[in-house]
Amino acid sequence: MKNTDEIDAMTRALARVAPGQPGGHPSDAEAQTLLTLITAEDPATAAPQTRPARPRGVRRLPWRAGTVGRRSWLLPMRGMAVAAAVAVAVIVTSMVSPAAVPVAGRDVLLMAAASAEHIPQGTGTYWHITRTWQGPNAPQMQESWTTRDGHRWSRNEPYAAPGAVVKDPAPFRLMGAEIGFEELERLPADPEELKERIAGLPQYDSAMTPADRQGELVSPLITLITELPTPAQVRSAAFEALATTPGIKNAGPVEGGQELLIPLSASLKIRMVVDPEAARVARANILLTAEGGSAMSNSYISVNTEWTDELPQ
Repeated sequence: MKNTDEIDAMTRALARVAPGQPGGHPSDAEAQTLLTLITAEDPATAAPQTRPARPRGVRRLPWRAGTVGRRSWLLPMRGMAVAAAVAVAVIVTSMVSPAAVPVAGRDVLLMAAASAEHIPQGTGTYWHITRTWQGPNAPQMQESWTTRDGHRWSRNEPYAAPGAVVKDPAPFRLMGAEIGFEELERLPADPEELKERIAGLPQYDSAMTPADRQGELVSPLITLITELPTPAQVRSAAFEALATTPGIKNAGPVEGGQELLIPLSASLKIRMVVDPEAARVARANILLTAEGGSAMSNSYISVNTEWTDELPQ
């Protein structure tokens, strides 16, 4: 059983739940401790370890503890009461309702795979990511701009002045492994080959979900279809590979698409609204970020991505 009082205190710091107070930062010591608490497997169900845990050391991380990530709060179901303290995040990338309503969650992802194959990313100088969420008093937003040679700027990070655009060298990551634009473009467009390539990347246990450790690779596949500048053919393969995940359920049509329930562990599911026609993730309760981090909400988290020539101001 995790120390919920300790998690609650640190979650409030990270989520900016105190009006007028700045939020914490997942690279801080408190965030690292929090992530250690919330990503640890239950001793009653955890499989025996045959090798020592890898050192944490990456900047942003989905299940991150200061190594791979900056916004990483992933709470198991038994910690959902604590999750209520986390600031709610909502972003919608597509409001187009699918013409057909697939019955199975797998069908939704396969339809999205077929659509993704024919939807180009666009062109531009910067890969622009915009995240917004509902803060205690008003909506809040974070942005980042990344060039193909890896230069990056961000706005509204916890460590920066509100509204300021600052240089931020955080690289793109998959399960803690750094990955650049060229590597993304060289990823296989075949679902099985894509999973094999991802599995062969350097991995950090602290940046992996229980499903990832069991070989399902759920979190990197979701990152490929949400925030990373993934080529159309690879995005299609990622949707198709994700469709093979055991236990996916379709909760039915909602605004913006179909709400899917995708297991990350025996007790934790990601709620993700997918628009299969636009091949977009409209919103989710857990966002797996391009920098290898994660954010969790008791409602929804959303993100918008695009190529742009507009310089960060």
